[in-house]
Amino acid sequence: MGQNGTVQIPAKAEYAIRALLTLAANDASVSAEHLAQEQDLPAKFLGAILSDLRRGGLVTSQRGPEGGFRLARDPDQIMIADILRVVSGPMAGVRGMRPETLVYEGEAAHLRDVWVAVRATLREVLEHVTLGQVLRGDLPAAVTRFTDDPDAWITRVI
Repeated sequence: MGQNGTVQIPAKAEYAIRALLTLAANDASVSAEHLAQEQDLPAKFLGAILSDLRRGGLVTSQRGPEGGFRLARDPDQIMIADILRVVSGPMAGVRGMRPETLVYEGEAAHLRDVWVAVRATLREVLEHVTLGQVLRGDLPAAVTRFTDDPDAWITRVI
């Protein structure tokens, strides 16, 4: 959860997905500079993200005049959850801990179940959406069942 109590997708994760979508749309290697310009991303930050993606096995890199970055796998084999885990770690932590490891006492005894359910809901969407599907706009039912609900488009604040 973010500082204001909302679930936040870190900039690092969003930038990684945007860069990978650009790579998925290209057959040739793409330079980090081109990716940064194409998606209007900070070049130095993107460089660090691309290093994480390379170490995580999602991209390959090649040096030289024809060098740049490419996807390491077919875009239909890369889940959005894979990307988030490579650049941000576990899907839904609570104070940096895995939800199933938490123990609450008294009135909060069942709070762990809520956090596990939140993680399961994130997985329901993010483990079933590939880069290829996002690129084509061909989102699976796990996503469209939420986006078809008009209530999903309303931000609630207290």
